[in-house]
Parts: sequence; C-alpha cells; structure tokens
Amino acid sequence: MSFFLKQFSRRVLAPALTAVKQANFSTSTAAFAPRVQKPAPHFEATAVVNGEFNTLKLSDFSGKYVVLLFYPLDFTFVCPTELIAFSDRSKEFENIGCQVIGVSTDSEFSHLAWINTPRKDGGLGKLEIPLLADYKKQISQDYEVLLDDGFALRGMFVIDKNGILRHMSVNDLPVGRSVAEALRLVKAFMFADKHGEVCPANWNPDTNADTIKPNPKESKEYFQKTN
Repeated sequence: MSFFLKQFSRRVLAPALTAVKQANFSTSTAAFAPRVQKPAPHFEATAVVNGEFNTLKLSDFSGKYVVLLFYPLDFTFVCPTELIAFSDRSKEFENIGCQVIGVSTDSEFSHLAWINTPRKDGGLGKLEIPLLADYKKQISQDYEVLLDDGFALRGMFVIDKNGILRHMSVNDLPVGRSVAEALRLVKAFMFADKHGEVCPANWNPDTNADTIKPNPKESKEYFQKTN
C-alpha cells in the first residue's frame, strides 16, 4: 500500500468507520426529539388508572388534548403537591376535552403504593389522573427529559387532538408547576384552533379575554383598545 493510501486510510476511513459504528449503536433518540408543531413522540406503557393497571398509549386520546406531566420520583416532596393539585382540578381539564397524565420512571407497583399512602404521610391518596410507569425510561428519553441519574425533570407537554405538540416546558427539580397556567395554555390553544385568532400576553378567558385578528389591518382593533 502506498504512503498516500496508508495516510488516507488512517486519517479519513478509520474515523469515518468509527463514527458509523457509534451511530449504529447509539441509544440516542435525537431523530425523534420533541418539537413544537410536530407530532408528539408516541408512548405506550402500563399506567395506574383508578387503582387498576391498564395499558395507555397516546393514540387512546385521539380527538382530545393531553397534558403530559413528567415528574422525578414517587415518594418525594414537590411531586405529590403537583400531582394532587392537577388531580383536584382534573374535572376542569376533562370538561374542555383534555386528559392530564402523570409519568415517572417508577414502576406501576410503586405508583400504586404511593396512591395507597395517605396524603398526610406524603402519599397521593385517591388520584383522578392516570400515572404512567416509564420503568424502561424510553418515554422520558423520547421527550428528552431524562437525567443521567435515571429519572426525569419536570417536563410539561401539551399535545393537541391531532397528536401535535403545541407546548413544551421543563422545570429543574426544586420548583413545581402551575395548574392554572397549564389550564390557561390548553384553553388558549383550543381558542386559537377554533376561532383562528391569537392570544396575547396574559390572555385568560375569564379575566382578560381580548384576542387579536392576525393581520395588519384588523389587529389594530386590539391595539387601539388596549393602548
């Protein structure tokens, strides 16, 4: 082999082959990473629903909005406050055609034990929303909230009735999320879907319901009213 071929093989072919091998065996799901305006990553797993084990998948909720709530771990501290808060207002989501689903990397057995623990002892008590068991960590990985320690950050994903991701946000571990804000977001996206108008900052259907017609001429109606 000539000197040129040896150098070409060492400097070009070898690194390229290494890259191909790493790509073929990578566990990354970056190609399917969640993106707003794109289809939400599919999920299917065992969940605790009304004290029973059932298989849930995203397609079960076709025609409805979904709020997918990732949380770090069962039997922790901020997590029960979030899940109880969403559970206590679950009817408000259901009444507008939206399902709230909690998910962590714990097993369904851990979920059930936590539900069966009284709230005064840090448990969940009776829960009105399903808890998905992402024991294999695939869902958390697909939604890009999985930490190296093996549990999820506080990700919240709003998925519309067509399975399209409309909102995504991720909190670090110490701070819980707002049920009121999640509900506001769902209502805002639903309003925009139905009416074709857009929702300005701090839009709220109950206290600040003015919207904007999204064109240069008609939008002035909103700006003249509010300024």
